[in-house]
Amino acid sequence: MTDRRQRTHAAPRGLPDAGALSKRPHAVVVGAGIAGLAAATGLAERGVDVTVIEREHYLGGRVGGWIEQHDGTDYAMNRGFHAFFRQYYNLRELLSRIDPQLRMLTPVDDYPLIDGAGRRESFRRLPHTPPWNALVFALRSPTFRLRDLVRLDAKAAAPLAAVSVPAIYEQLDHIDADTFLKSINFPSAARHLAFEVFSRSFFADPSNLSAAELATMFHIYFLGSSEGLVFDVPTSNYDTALWEPLRRYLHDEHGGRFCLGVSVTRVDSDSASGAGFGVHTDTGDRLDADAVVLAADIAGLQRIVAASPDLGDDRWRAHVRGLQTAPPFAVHRLWLDRPVAAHRPAFMGTAGHAPLDNISVLERYERESAQWAQHNRGSVVEVHAYALESAETGVSAEAVAQLHRMYPETASAEPVFEQVLIRDDCPLFAPGTHAPRPGIVTGIPGLVLAGDGIRLDLPAALMERAATTGWAAANALLNRWGVAGHALTTVPTTGRMAPLRWLAAHEDRRAR
Repeated sequence: MTDRRQRTHAAPRGLPDAGALSKRPHAVVVGAGIAGLAAATGLAERGVDVTVIEREHYLGGRVGGWIEQHDGTDYAMNRGFHAFFRQYYNLRELLSRIDPQLRMLTPVDDYPLIDGAGRRESFRRLPHTPPWNALVFALRSPTFRLRDLVRLDAKAAAPLAAVSVPAIYEQLDHIDADTFLKSINFPSAARHLAFEVFSRSFFADPSNLSAAELATMFHIYFLGSSEGLVFDVPTSNYDTALWEPLRRYLHDEHGGRFCLGVSVTRVDSDSASGAGFGVHTDTGDRLDADAVVLAADIAGLQRIVAASPDLGDDRWRAHVRGLQTAPPFAVHRLWLDRPVAAHRPAFMGTAGHAPLDNISVLERYERESAQWAQHNRGSVVEVHAYALESAETGVSAEAVAQLHRMYPETASAEPVFEQVLIRDDCPLFAPGTHAPRPGIVTGIPGLVLAGDGIRLDLPAALMERAATTGWAAANALLNRWGVAGHALTTVPTTGRMAPLRWLAAHEDRRAR
């Protein structure tokens, strides 16, 4: 289904194609993650000459896929499970370029959450329409009782159910998610199971996550959208399902060029005189460009800006330096010599099983894993551990030990092959960081930013935030040239229930 209250943000008007300009502009997109690919698509489809530079040898960024070899066998690998929710409108719009029916995605029927006491939450067969989805979820939840509803501070909790973006950041960005939930008397068990699982999807503990981000996330996935908590996953590894087809689309149909395995070292700007930009790479090349989209991860963005002294004023550069990355996380994938029990879910979130955060059984939906599992009579299982205190690899072994406790049949299985990834390149949305977070428009003519760590005053998170900023970055450049942009779609920007919106506004005025 599609939410009838979804919000369409009109595209900038202008010429239908950049070919109608006196000179066809050339844009360099730095970074081929979701944000960079969305920006490249938005520009190339309007006739802009586009070059994409990516330091990895594959596309997709943190949602990229590649092949590992072991004993002469190819093993499909990526950085772990990603949920493609139905309200990821702008990401789905990008993927529709390679298949309007999105047949590369398949639904996950359910993703239970299990805490340390064995209590289990499920999102299966919930009503789609708010607030009935939340009410039914609460009524059947083992961690939320009627007495908890009575104890809830309804006035203080009103912003959670009446989110308005971007106003929610003025209300709650100063406080962390854990403190906020405690202040409204949200029950401890429910807080640790449901909200902690969601907050840790931002790769941070609730104590280090802005309450505004948590409230916005609750709005996106629950009370602000009737798309429900249903999500899809790719039917094969991300490279074959998503990004190679998109690369072919951009190259074959729009002349887009890709430079993989190349890092940008600095960007020279002479935009004041209209000369544009010089993009320097670690291969010694310089690419001249009329516009640049910096869609690198936070560390990459900071490195490029630090090496490019004529980009921006001191205030903007300080805001870029102030961006933070979340604590490390671990992905441990195991190709096991025997199958996981058939009744295990394809994906399960956990709380109270530190350091384990979730388990995926990949052969249930991913083609390469299914083929390997069938041929070897085994399973391909992945465990995630988020918000780690350090990047030590031993933590993944602890997560696997928790897998053995929860799925006992895996304890006697031997890994034919295994891969451990420890990364710390996800953005951190700590309290107080929204206002100084650099936005898409930089104040430097022809230079824009994109990525899930860039400020966006629209309700979007994670992969959808990356896609939305990418499209918006393309729109900003197209509008500068007088070329038509692309419409954006989001969940409603305000809560769906007028009484709660009034109560939240009243409480905000009283607090001021």
